Amino acid sequence: MRVEPSARGAVEDRTLLRERMRTVLDRADLRVPQESLHHPAAVEIVHLVQRALRSGPLGPDRLRAFSERLDRVPPAPVCGAAAPQGHLSRSVGRALRSVPARGADAPAVTADVVEWEAAERDVLEAASGLLERVWPQGAAELRETVVEVVLLGGAAIDGFTDFAVHGAVLVNRNRLRDGSGGLPGVVRCAEALVHEGTHTRCNAAAVAEPFLLPDGAGRGGADQGGPVLVATPLRADPRPLTGLFQQTVVLARSVLLYRALAGEPFPDPGPAAVGARHAKLLDGARQAVRTLAAHTDSLTPHGRAVLAECAAVTGEPARHGGRIPEDPAPGGPA
Repeated sequence: MRVEPSARGAVEDRTLLRERMRTVLDRADLRVPQESLHHPAAVEIVHLVQRALRSGPLGPDRLRAFSERLDRVPPAPVCGAAAPQGHLSRSVGRALRSVPARGADAPAVTADVVEWEAAERDVLEAASGLLERVWPQGAAELRETVVEVVLLGGAAIDGFTDFAVHGAVLVNRNRLRDGSGGLPGVVRCAEALVHEGTHTRCNAAAVAEPFLLPDGAGRGGADQGGPVLVATPLRADPRPLTGLFQQTVVLARSVLLYRALAGEPFPDPGPAAVGARHAKLLDGARQAVRTLAAHTDSLTPHGRAVLAECAAVTGEPARHGGRIPEDPAPGGPA
């Protein structure tokens, strides 16, 4: 994987994930059509089958139940607006359980999968068209990476991805509306697609070639009793290094998106808001690069190469007491 999007690299990642999913299903003598295999609902079932197989062969009742669920999985769409479904609601439930505790006077923590309204579908379509026009390589990678675009209601979660339903990106409907500073809703939606799509690509790419060494293999690992937690630009709570790494890539790609948007003829105050958003993202990306550069001994050659590219995007030296080795990630410019 590289910071610059690559549809070819995304296809390679997806192919590897399909092969691994097929291996799990073959062990259980289960089948699903190829066109449905990378649907997030199928991904959820494969995770459940894998967990069940740890206890031994599946009995006839469980086998039948899994087979019936797989039979109901439709062909995977391409970066399409998704209706509420069971696998998505279960994912939101898991995400809510991970939301940090709030004070007694804080608003209730709520989030749910909601139906797309016609105007929201129009914004999604316009955002996709905007990406096609100003950043076609980013749009092409999204088409190969994202299966379902899921709309969230509630105030607890702005958006997230979940490897248990890989291919789904969940975005709060507020991110489709004009921002208080004048940032057009179509731009905010495009940024949300790039943001969550990048997390999805990172999750898949790390299966083929990890970005981080196993915990404890480097000085930033778990040799002091647990994984190191670090401050990150996008989250108030400390995150593990894998979260910081993905945030760094997300921010670098978001900077590239806003550079591509420079000069677009948005109505006032859109152009100024685009410039202000670019500056904020660039500041966050530089902070992320500086923090991650202090933990390069915990990165694989692949991870160090991606960090160096993020540093090049931001103009921030990717070093902390020394230069990051410029060893390219194996596998070519994916």
